[in-house]
Amino acid sequence: MKKYLIVGLGNIGSDYANTRHNIGFRILDHLAKKESLTFETQKLGDVAVYKFKGRQFILLKPSTYMNLSGKAIVYWLNKENIPLENLLVITDDLNLPFGTIRLKTKGSDGGHNGLKDTQDKLQTTNYNRFRFGISDAFSQGRQVDYVLGEWTPEEEAKLSERLDKAFELIKSFGTAGINITMNTFNGQ
Repeated sequence: MKKYLIVGLGNIGSDYANTRHNIGFRILDHLAKKESLTFETQKLGDVAVYKFKGRQFILLKPSTYMNLSGKAIVYWLNKENIPLENLLVITDDLNLPFGTIRLKTKGSDGGHNGLKDTQDKLQTTNYNRFRFGISDAFSQGRQVDYVLGEWTPEEEAKLSERLDKAFELIKSFGTAGINITMNTFNGQ
């Protein structure tokens, strides 16, 4: 059975639960709810396993906090013997309009500390990342407050459909491959 590591980046704790920065956790929680999966606290994170069409998706929400995400990612890649090309890291992106999906096979960290640490620990920028747009609707000097702020009621109302789309992307990543998934979902 082919294995995939799907990592949702976020920060642990109730203070962060509904923040824009935690969209990675939110996407995995949505998938788990849809499929009646339960996360179990294990080494360096909460883990659930989703099986679909002969594939096994290890869903990981690191407990290391955003800025140290790479440690958990490397541990679980090694523990489950998952090749780097079967890794997908889900993160928020200020440079994309709200709800926009951008899937890439490599690139810079874009100033995102979770990606910066991941890149540092993996020793490469060549890994799959799924960026979820949170927009840049904040005034100068308010970036941290915005990223760690909660979704507006208007965003929350649109989020369910976006979370469903993210779930479809994850399934496609494992079954159709990265290139077809990028062509299908990018910009949606």
